[in-house]
Amino acid sequence: MEKKYPLPPFNEETAKQKIQMAEDGWNSKNPQKVALAYTVDSEWRNRNVFIKGRDEIIAFLTDKWKNERNYKLKKEYWAHTDNRIAVRFEYEYQDKNGQWWRAYGNENWEFDANGLMAKRFASINDLAITEAKRTLT
Repeated sequence: MEKKYPLPPFNEETAKQKIQMAEDGWNSKNPQKVALAYTVDSEWRNRNVFIKGRDEIIAFLTDKWKNERNYKLKKEYWAHTDNRIAVRFEYEYQDKNGQWWRAYGNENWEFDANGLMAKRFASINDLAITEAKRTLT
């Protein structure tokens, strides 16, 4: 059985470790690597897109990073319980037309006993910015 440490129940320290691992994984922009942090039947809501399972996660992330160039993400701890973590995040990217964007949002995560994320619910808003307004480099 796959395990992704640290395992629940989380304390503040282990929740922050899990958040940093997620940030590092997403900043790798490697869909196959990122997908391994999720259960095989993981459920997502990402904006208005509903995703189920690793294959759909990989397809979603592959398309995302094809369209969101120079992607850089920062996640921050918000709260946790035994097997759930809430984060706030922001990321910046450049679209195919060269426009820079900053996306802000919140995520709620639920983990199984093996430390794999079973549910991810993300609410995200995008703001057009100039390159000079970038803060994540």
